[in-house]
Amino acid sequence: KSKNMRFLFILFFAFMSSPPDFNPSKLVSDSELLIFKFKPDGDHSNWLVVNDVVMGGRSSASFHINEAGNGEFDGKVSLENNGGFSSVRYTFLTEPVDDYSHFVLRVKGDGKRYQFRTKADASDYHSYKYYIETTGDWQTIRIPFSEMSPTFRGRKLDMPNYPGVHMSEVAFLIANYKAEDFTLLIDKIHVE
Repeated sequence: KSKNMRFLFILFFAFMSSPPDFNPSKLVSDSELLIFKFKPDGDHSNWLVVNDVVMGGRSSASFHINEAGNGEFDGKVSLENNGGFSSVRYTFLTEPVDDYSHFVLRVKGDGKRYQFRTKADASDYHSYKYYIETTGDWQTIRIPFSEMSPTFRGRKLDMPNYPGVHMSEVAFLIANYKAEDFTLLIDKIHVE
């Protein structure tokens, strides 16, 4: 009886702790797992902007849901005071992804290069990154887990690429070594 109560408590706690728009048990199809889908009335409070101001830089950015219901990440990258990056990240409870091999992003950029990043565990100091080139139009971009390289503070690390076993964070970052305005629209992220 006490085991059943403990299980129910754990299940309740896990449900209450999960971001409302992330339901890892809900498959998009038999072969896809939804990470996040933006919608006009959706909760995006677990998306957090992190700029180079954490290291003394002067870049600025914002993140909101636009009128079309997409996530909109926009701002200005500044090189002042040794700055040069802006990012937005979404953290969630660690999920197994060993049944999948690719991220699939539906995004619309402004012709600039962005990094898409993931973390196996939110407490890891390093991320795994992949460069995406945007065209100004809506794109569906497939990213193999095996091509995401480990990085920390802009340096490639001497360790294997993303193993695709667990995941607890996804992020977009712009850092092209130049001062620039940017706008990136995000519709959906899933794995397959």
